[in-house]
Amino acid sequence: MKKFVIFFLSVLITTTSVHAGSGGKFTLGEFFELEYASDPQISPDGGRVIYVRNFADIMTDRRYSNLWIVDVDGKNHRSLTTGHRNDRSPRWSPDGSKLIYVSNKEGSSEIYMRWMDSGQTARLTNVRYSPSGISWSSDGKMIAFNMFVKKEPSSPAEMPDKPAGAKWADPPKVIDKMIYRADGSGYRENGYSHIFTLPAEGGTPRQLTSGDYHHGGSVEWTADGSALIFSANRRDDWEYEGRDSEVYEISAKDGSLRQITKRKGPDSSPALSPNGNTVAYTGYDDRYQGYQVSHLYTISRKGTGTKRITGSLDRSVGNITWSKDGKGLYAGYSDKGNGKIAYIPLKGKVRVIAGDVGGTSIGRPYSSGSFTVSDNGTIAFTVTSPGRPADVAVVSAKGGKPKKITSLNEDLFGHKELAQVEEIWYKSSHDERDIHGWIAKPPGFDPKKKYPLILEIHGGPFANYGDRFSAEIQAFAAAGYVVLYTNPRGSTSYGEEFGNLIHHAYPGDDFFDLMSGVDATIDKGYIDENNLFVTGGSGGGVLTAWLVGRSDRFTAAVSQKPVINWYSFVLTADMYGIFTKYWFPGFPWEMPDHYHKRSPLSLVGNVSTPTMLLTGEADYRTPMSESEQYYQALKLRKIDTKLVRIPGASHGIYRRPSQHIAKVAEILEWFEKYQKK
Repeated sequence: MKKFVIFFLSVLITTTSVHAGSGGKFTLGEFFELEYASDPQISPDGGRVIYVRNFADIMTDRRYSNLWIVDVDGKNHRSLTTGHRNDRSPRWSPDGSKLIYVSNKEGSSEIYMRWMDSGQTARLTNVRYSPSGISWSSDGKMIAFNMFVKKEPSSPAEMPDKPAGAKWADPPKVIDKMIYRADGSGYRENGYSHIFTLPAEGGTPRQLTSGDYHHGGSVEWTADGSALIFSANRRDDWEYEGRDSEVYEISAKDGSLRQITKRKGPDSSPALSPNGNTVAYTGYDDRYQGYQVSHLYTISRKGTGTKRITGSLDRSVGNITWSKDGKGLYAGYSDKGNGKIAYIPLKGKVRVIAGDVGGTSIGRPYSSGSFTVSDNGTIAFTVTSPGRPADVAVVSAKGGKPKKITSLNEDLFGHKELAQVEEIWYKSSHDERDIHGWIAKPPGFDPKKKYPLILEIHGGPFANYGDRFSAEIQAFAAAGYVVLYTNPRGSTSYGEEFGNLIHHAYPGDDFFDLMSGVDATIDKGYIDENNLFVTGGSGGGVLTAWLVGRSDRFTAAVSQKPVINWYSFVLTADMYGIFTKYWFPGFPWEMPDHYHKRSPLSLVGNVSTPTMLLTGEADYRTPMSESEQYYQALKLRKIDTKLVRIPGASHGIYRRPSQHIAKVAEILEWFEKYQKK
């Protein structure tokens, strides 16, 4: 096994020797070669698809994205933009003659227009903050978007005058907001996101919304362009009831506001019917549960006649789009770890159109992906498999076999042997529930041999793995490991009851789901029981520490970006208002025993497994202090441990490709160190 790790690390260091498609197995250095499609936008006439092509550069160690276009038959595949920049959010004009998109090609992120017949482009904005949620009016004359608007923060206390020429320290930074920092963006500037409109020929953006509230997400124009539909949380106590959003209509003329929905819970992603009379949206009646299924609803634009139209579908839906005839909507959801596109009629049964949607979360096999629908019913979507990140595929809304029209990684993988992935179902030893998972087998797999096993656990915990591409799992398998990844109780895409089995009880009985998966894999006869390893990130890091606190079966473990002490976590994490309200029955000082008994720290006295901690230094979701507590506790107990800090990395440890590689290399080296020969 050691030869694999040495090879991977040498590739990491000697990056100039990497050549895509050179044959053999997938290597860590080739993380830089991975590409994937996202945000496919099909033209109104259904003839072409523009998508975002994502890639990395080995010299700058950065990720970039350009816009590409391809005919729906796969022909005329070519770039619209190029270069080391980030082009995103392409949106066709209603008549298909123009395109707007956001790009940072001139430094700041701005909105650009492209004329599709001539290829000419023009910059439409000159703004300080990045626009998002861009959309066209029905007549193609106006554009709407969201943008942050700065507000002056609270001032520090008045200081005495300093002498002329004195060099004092920078003044204090005063924080008085509940939400003052966020993972991935750090300490926030003071301000709020608002909706703007802009003439399609450019000019000065006009701010429509006002107040100390955030107005993000999608914006829908009414057919006559007189108003816009959006979702926002405009409660006075929105910082404390962050999920209680409503659907609003705002006048494009004078900014007057009218509330359409009213209930306790999120009402999000509004979509206006073709006749302009009905608004569809997603949401649920909030019961403060950890996991709540988001259903599809309709309501009249006047705010009457609310109807839930997903019926008995026990899955969260999103990415909703009305059919051209207004008789139903297209929506996406995950079912048993597989992304689906479905047609949901206003009356009748849900009909699945396509599966295997995803592939834009290339590190680990999480749900992801999106789709768009043309006027003639052709659908473009991101398609994935365990052997390929997201490509673009098309399918008729009437059904049929989808057609993949891009092959972005064929040059890299076409001559390589990748891990073969096998689906597995097994019974939990706790209550005989059916648990779903997948087994990735090393290239050249021989069932007569014995292989070390890595149990890789997903985070969330309300999320799901599936039969999708994962660079990390492919890298583990290429190093000679069988990899097991599963969806234990609490995972999404199996219904609300299954997801809420861990409500106010996480971690807990999910221990048995995971260990039963290990036993089911061992029963297949090709696992070396003396070499069992476990790792996972975020919620998977929690469960990794939980497992080694309750079992000595693992040879070594790596807990990535974990929560170790729930008491300290909810008082230092960026989303503390959500965690205390939805994940716990009360505040930590009200029930310290409840917080303690669910903390992996409570079991540290049982740990005998060599356990490494790995976390980004700029992680505000599961702060570094969590990993430090566990590392120091293990050190006090003289258990083999190591703390790996990834400089500048936030929770995902993904933004810089070399840091993503370093994460996997450190895990492999730790497991190699303790592997029994």
